[in-house]
Amino acid sequence: MKKFGFILTLISFGLIISCNNGSKKLTEAELIDHAATLHKEMITIDTHNDTPMRFLRSGFDFSGENNTSRSSCVDLLKMEKGGLDAAFFAVFIGQGECTPEQYEKVNARAIEMLQAIHRQTEQYPNRAGIATTPDDIYRLKKEGKRSIYIGVENGYPIGTDISLLRKYYDLGARYVTLCHTSNNQICTSSTDKDTMNNKGVSDFGREVIKEMNRLGMIIDVSHISDSSFYDVLTLTKTPVIASHSCSRAICNNPRNLSDEMLVKLAENGGVVQMCILSDYVKVTERNPKRDSARIALRKKYNNFQNLTPAQDSLATIDWYKLEEEYPQKRATVADAVDHIDHMVKVMGVDHVGIGTDFDGGGGIDGCKDASQMMNITVELLRRGYSDADIKKIWGENFIRAFRKVQEYSMK
Repeated sequence: MKKFGFILTLISFGLIISCNNGSKKLTEAELIDHAATLHKEMITIDTHNDTPMRFLRSGFDFSGENNTSRSSCVDLLKMEKGGLDAAFFAVFIGQGECTPEQYEKVNARAIEMLQAIHRQTEQYPNRAGIATTPDDIYRLKKEGKRSIYIGVENGYPIGTDISLLRKYYDLGARYVTLCHTSNNQICTSSTDKDTMNNKGVSDFGREVIKEMNRLGMIIDVSHISDSSFYDVLTLTKTPVIASHSCSRAICNNPRNLSDEMLVKLAENGGVVQMCILSDYVKVTERNPKRDSARIALRKKYNNFQNLTPAQDSLATIDWYKLEEEYPQKRATVADAVDHIDHMVKVMGVDHVGIGTDFDGGGGIDGCKDASQMMNITVELLRRGYSDADIKKIWGENFIRAFRKVQEYSMK
């Protein structure tokens, strides 16, 4: 059987581990073979990548044929090597002032990124296609192509113009993450310093949720505060997702979801997509020099907002230099699957998926880019997950929720 290139690094011949049926024993090489077979059979979806920021830079090659290790965690070649069928590309807009002038500016930026995703994908019609429905991934997989879905990370660029949701939908966006790291006009954030203003969803946010339900857009609750989370579940008529979040019980980070939140999200019919940004996976020893260097770099480049193309390129170079000089001690694939184990125990296997946050900080030892996605499957097999459950985690759960959202809009 032909294997994907990256998995050869995992082979340790003679190591015996338990197979997913609980009785048969397989070597590591046999587990890898089985994982490769599964990836050919099932659909695999990563619900959160920040790759589109690279699309606006000169020299980025989405095909992957000419990229360096610094270029991106995700491109078509890496997706093909990793057995990843589909990725949601996030139109990420950092939070700024909530003023009419800024709303106009960030909306223009969002439109630019949406259009760039289409342009990049259209350059490789034999390898990828824009996907907008739950069925598209099945069609494109049969054609041997990657599915490029689109999400908007941060509802900030909507401003106070509810009609922009329709515009983003018509350009292919199928989910909106309601806020990012700071409070905005829609709701409060899990990481905003203004904890006294943790009031949840605003009056305008209520209208946003209603309109998203009507359009058939998925509501993404990653990044939002606990108060906002519970408000959303009270207001929405459709299942929600957390496109890139983990378990707070395993890693006590406000960006993660508590067990109570997991249960409530399962009752809603939604799905939590496990994130592999290391800080959300496992608390690791801090590196003060690294932290100081990152703060200084953010200050130097205006928190990476409103940069010219030249400044953006320089910021990227400086960022990679920092990563080389002060490497982060990362969590591992096993640490990440600990979150899947816990979430399955708390909310059931029907409500868990995968959303890496690649190119937005995501990446752990053993899964540093899209070419290594199959390592997660190997770890799931190692822990005794059945083929049926792995298929649910890798895409079927998300597609079920996606269908429910679109079905509601057709009533």
